[in-house]
Amino acid sequence: MKKGKKILAIIMTTVISLAALTGCKKSPVISETGQTTKESAETKKSGQKEVTINFWHHYSAQSAENATLETVLIPKFEEENPGIKVNPVSHEWADLHEKILISAKSNTLPDVARLDSAWIPEFQKMGILVPLDEEMSDYSSVADGLLESAMATATIGGHAYGLALNTNTKILFYNTEAFRKAGLDAPGTMEDFMNTIKTLSGTNENGQTVWGYNEPALAGWNLCPFIWSFGGELTNPEQTKANGYINSDKTVAAIQMLADLYKAGAITGWNSGDIPMTDGFGTGRYMMMLEGPWKIAELAGAYPDMEYGTVDMPAGDGGSHSVLGGEDIAMFNSANKEAAWKFMQFMTDEYAQIAMAKCGQIPVNKKALENDMVKQADFAPFLEAIKNAKSRPTVASWSEIDNELSVTVTAVMNGEKTAKEAMDELAVKVDALLAAE
Repeated sequence: MKKGKKILAIIMTTVISLAALTGCKKSPVISETGQTTKESAETKKSGQKEVTINFWHHYSAQSAENATLETVLIPKFEEENPGIKVNPVSHEWADLHEKILISAKSNTLPDVARLDSAWIPEFQKMGILVPLDEEMSDYSSVADGLLESAMATATIGGHAYGLALNTNTKILFYNTEAFRKAGLDAPGTMEDFMNTIKTLSGTNENGQTVWGYNEPALAGWNLCPFIWSFGGELTNPEQTKANGYINSDKTVAAIQMLADLYKAGAITGWNSGDIPMTDGFGTGRYMMMLEGPWKIAELAGAYPDMEYGTVDMPAGDGGSHSVLGGEDIAMFNSANKEAAWKFMQFMTDEYAQIAMAKCGQIPVNKKALENDMVKQADFAPFLEAIKNAKSRPTVASWSEIDNELSVTVTAVMNGEKTAKEAMDELAVKVDALLAAE
């Protein structure tokens, strides 16, 4: 890991320095939906009317990704496309979802947005996304250059409602020094995982409480790897029924395992006031975490001397299955479609994909994946894990189901209900949501 961490540390420093040097070159935008009144010299000379497209995303405002977007990619796009300006607006992940729902009702949607792939079915059902394969004549040639597995996340009913922007999954990070001192190997099975968590939890030499594992939330993104690896499911294969699946013995066993570890003081992370994941892992308070490729860049920047290893999701009765993640870039019906499509193509082309790979984003552009820098960026374990990763249910009600799942499992963790009671109740609620689609 040391070579990859040094590469990413240098990249992070370069991106941050670039942001400081070029921050004054951002597009002259005034608000989320406001159109700039300035025109470039090129558009004035040509007489072409300048267009501003609004791009909503959930790159964290202070992140390397956001710095790259605003100081490298957007200036490059605007230089190559005189007459088109891009107004980028950063939202928190959950806030972006809600903002789109609200804006859809008031007809104030952006032109383009970076969306969690799990949101696509919901927004498609609302009728607010452009079917790219029907409306963009060169869609096929663009799509052919992107990973098929990632592109599948934006395909509903045989039509494409977005382009894959980046892909990811999660693997297990572990503190190699702590494992070495305890005489432990990286866990390969779910039984090893549970025993290792218990062994490494307790109090360190400084009298501080340490936990064997950190989980920052109790949503589907966090729980599904355990449910699937235990051999459980959320729904039937047709995604029309939850009863008998989300409350099956194996699904219940996965939730009960986490609840037992929490009760034993061996895992934590989702409660208000808990140590943030990166800080907890980097300072030796959390021994393991299940996370994506972005965590490599974060650790390289914040804790460059931290020694850690990575391994696939521990295997249970169902095998080893992490969760397939990633984002798609989609266009809304109210967009300036010509300008929006040009920006979508730019963000998924080789140049932009390599630039974002430097920030820890796994490219979906096939040519970018062959780039030497990308090959050295420690993506290999994630690309291997993606082969067995599974998608969360691709249903329009997923956001509601996900929320119900989180509330239900939180009640189990707090000892308010047994895992069986809670999941039986959840099955009824999820069946009702699925039936309403």
